[in-house]
Amino acid sequence: MKVIILAGGLPSTLIEEDEKMPKPMAEIGRRPILWHIMKQYAHYGYRDFIICTGYKGEVIKEYFMNFYIYQSDITVDLQTNEVEVHRKQTEDWNVSIIDTGRDSSIMERMYMVRHLAGDEPVLVSYGDCLSDIDIGEMVRLHQRSGRLATFAMAHPTGRNEMISLDSDGSYHGEKADGAKRDAWVNACSMVLEPQAFAYLGQSIQRPAAPTLMGCLAQREAVQTYRHEGFWSPVETVRDKTCLERLWALGQAPWKVWED
Repeated sequence: MKVIILAGGLPSTLIEEDEKMPKPMAEIGRRPILWHIMKQYAHYGYRDFIICTGYKGEVIKEYFMNFYIYQSDITVDLQTNEVEVHRKQTEDWNVSIIDTGRDSSIMERMYMVRHLAGDEPVLVSYGDCLSDIDIGEMVRLHQRSGRLATFAMAHPTGRNEMISLDSDGSYHGEKADGAKRDAWVNACSMVLEPQAFAYLGQSIQRPAAPTLMGCLAQREAVQTYRHEGFWSPVETVRDKTCLERLWALGQAPWKVWED
């Protein structure tokens, strides 16, 4: 099963530099957010990635083209340009990096890479959220449900759109009352069946396309995986600073892998 990571969109506001970078490349513990997300999925055995880029996608391409250099210690002979790699480190990942346009919507990006996903279910993750979601458990729930899609849900951090779920975890498209105590938000991780891409293609042709969840819920109720653990979108410098502190203290909840 392949993993689509949505890493396009506008410049990051998390990096205080003159030249902005893609948000997934903002660093936590000297590693891009994108790396942290991929380590989580690889921990559960999913190592085949399709990265949808947009703004400054070349930065992401360069990172993976020189991945083992960034991970390792090196000695460079400046006269001959020969590079000796010490303590070489890399990952057993297969990474496709696809330019899906700076201004494309989430559904447009996903539709553009549908041919790479193949004829099997696919995992999808936003490129700016960290969590300790049990990806394996979410996939097993999806397989048991037989639904078109399964979306991970988490409790809101305080600034997210509320989502209304049935008692069995189904989503039908209604927005929840913000005053409800048992509130849930899209946790930016999901499993989709191959036929979901056909519905995305139909929806993006409309003048006012619905959200991804709304698009699929118009066809049939989608399953949700309700995650009670850690989840955090990385939207502000404050978010990044908090996550940096957790990483530095060795208390990062999303670090489910072993070094």
